[in-house]
Amino acid sequence: MKILHLDSGREMRGGQWQVLRLHRALVEAGHESLLLAREAGPLLAAASERSLPCGVLRPLRLAIQSRGFDLVHAHDAHSHTWGALFAGVPLVVSRRVAFPVRTSAASRWKYRKASRFLAVSRYVAGLLSPAGIDPGRIDVVYDGVEVPLNPASGDAMLTPFTVDPAKGMALAEQAAALAGVPLTCSRDLERDLPHARAMVYLSRSEGLGSGILLAMAQGVAVAASNTGGIPELIEDGVTGLLLQNELDSVARAMRQLTPAVCAALGLAARAFVSRRFTVEHMVRATLDSYAKALAQ
Repeated sequence: MKILHLDSGREMRGGQWQVLRLHRALVEAGHESLLLAREAGPLLAAASERSLPCGVLRPLRLAIQSRGFDLVHAHDAHSHTWGALFAGVPLVVSRRVAFPVRTSAASRWKYRKASRFLAVSRYVAGLLSPAGIDPGRIDVVYDGVEVPLNPASGDAMLTPFTVDPAKGMALAEQAAALAGVPLTCSRDLERDLPHARAMVYLSRSEGLGSGILLAMAQGVAVAASNTGGIPELIEDGVTGLLLQNELDSVARAMRQLTPAVCAALGLAARAFVSRRFTVEHMVRATLDSYAKALAQ
């Protein structure tokens, strides 16, 4: 199969890491996969460093470039627009965000142009249907992560560093001070998680939470906001802790995350990810959606 991926992201966030994992897995499986990303952006650099087929995303060239592919897969909102305007083959669109679809005439037109939508969670899929999108065109394709051979063996409690006020780093720091618990704001989860026992992940709105999956795969216990698609990853008290975005709730969860509790939650979380949220699961589900798009 020949797939042309589009991603216009300026940062290397969870969605971009998923694009990179999918692209690499498709290439390794023998598919002809090409990634077009923002010039001088971190995703393009990451793909180039890994010797993956990639190039600069130039929207006005898509009409010509797409002719040599079976389908175009747009991974963010801008790419969706450009694919709708210029792709000359079936368009598949990933939807990762946890806010409703706009209902303007332009938005309705753009969403009609896609053959299929890959929603990152059941929660996100549920936001697409009220916008008039036929549920038969929506597939839930969860993020996938690699499960390392050995689980994490550290003692740190992390929270992701962010300047986004909707992500709750400040609340996590306030709660840690109240609970009397040391907290590290991680700028690189893949580097820091192997040295952690717990992670606090706070958000007002979340399609799924790829950072949560990274921690669970490492066997790191996660306490996360009970919002959006996060409950599809965490069963409270079994594979992690769900909490409210309130100071007392977060502080209480931090106190609960003792080494013994973290060990039990982390073991269950790691097994859960291995069963349902690996890169292999994600790629298989994506290829199934591609086949449906080509059959329409």
